[in-house]
Amino acid sequence: MNGPLAVTAAPSSNNAGRSNQAGAGEKVGQSSASKRSLRGLDWLNFFLADVQSGVGPFLAIYLAASGWNEQTIGIALTGGGIAGIIAQTPAGALADRVRSKRALIACGVIALAVGALMIAAHPSFWPVMAAQTLIGVSSSVFGPTVVAIALGLVGRELFDRRQGRNQTFNSAGNVVAAVSMGLIGYFLSNRGIFLFVVAFTIPTLWALATIRADQIDYDVARGLDTGDHRAASSSIAHLLKDRPLLIFMICAVLFHFANAAMLPLLGEMLSKGHGRASMMFMSACVITTQIVVTLLASWSGIKARQWGRKPLLLIAFGVLPVRGVLYTLTDSAPSLVAIQILDGIGAAIFGVVSVLVIADLTKGSGRFNLTLGAVTTAVGIGAALSQSVAGGIVHRFGYHAGFLFLAGVAAVALGLLWIAMPETQQNCSVTRSELRSK
Repeated sequence: MNGPLAVTAAPSSNNAGRSNQAGAGEKVGQSSASKRSLRGLDWLNFFLADVQSGVGPFLAIYLAASGWNEQTIGIALTGGGIAGIIAQTPAGALADRVRSKRALIACGVIALAVGALMIAAHPSFWPVMAAQTLIGVSSSVFGPTVVAIALGLVGRELFDRRQGRNQTFNSAGNVVAAVSMGLIGYFLSNRGIFLFVVAFTIPTLWALATIRADQIDYDVARGLDTGDHRAASSSIAHLLKDRPLLIFMICAVLFHFANAAMLPLLGEMLSKGHGRASMMFMSACVITTQIVVTLLASWSGIKARQWGRKPLLLIAFGVLPVRGVLYTLTDSAPSLVAIQILDGIGAAIFGVVSVLVIADLTKGSGRFNLTLGAVTTAVGIGAALSQSVAGGIVHRFGYHAGFLFLAGVAAVALGLLWIAMPETQQNCSVTRSELRSK
């Protein structure tokens, strides 16, 4: 069911050592990675969330308060998305090839800070577009490179739990960022949010420095097995001929097309007539989502190993159309904030399980991060188009029409996943076959 790229290899002695210690969460990775490096990875995920949050949904409110209309905001957000789309696949290839993964992340963090300063200083069209391009390119390195570091530190056997832990700390960072930015936007100014982003680059770089580069297994980090020094020969075109991977990519694109515009549109809707309080509403939305993600991310990593990937993905995809419809049924700010619980459920599961699916389908290829970058590129296309298309629909027909359109796309994604996507975890498939035979 995994397709031609799911190469089965005998476990190396290093991986066996990791596996024999399984069952104690992060402790199982201590044979190859120190506590200091693993804690550094925790804090890297935490602080990266802080520096990235200010250029997400808060940007839509900042631009709306600066006199931008819905369509122009959508174009600006799309600009950053397009830059990220172009950079994602090369960023994944770099994560596979470059041994200095920490330096790659450091360059991205510094570039993101420069982009935030540009937005704060000049909230007009071309400076914002230039900053969004810089931010989109620099942010593209974070996802595949952080995942590569995690996989290289703990190995494939522990990656389920580690990915859940990464998402937990990332979401906790988003909560802190949302609270801080909401308070800054309300009591100081919207521009102060971008200065907050710049300030948090310092602890981000500190966390990065605490991860020991010599403890990252270069081969495992790119999808090979420990000690397997083969040059990866699979091209991205060959990888994308894998039917399950192609189906998953289409499902992921539709999911993010439906999801990406929902929170920015909600922020724009809340900003109408609420003035400075809109920042507090948006902060509450982000906090609600990220608290749920923080609570569910580690659980998702554990259950993805026990239940398999597909049951969890169906839950994540299933809550999205419900969320889009619910936005049209109330104008109450507290109710709209409460609906973000569904966003948290979907984000927690997809953020963890999608990476595990790609790891399953690229096992032994040596192209894990390149494939992750390519899938993220496709997802970025969906997300970027979402901002422009939904912004245009809202501009002409209103917010309810925009939310219902996005809910319809989400329902299509759910149906395709249910009908066409196979289970990718080999151990889960074997267990179910045995149960059926009994």
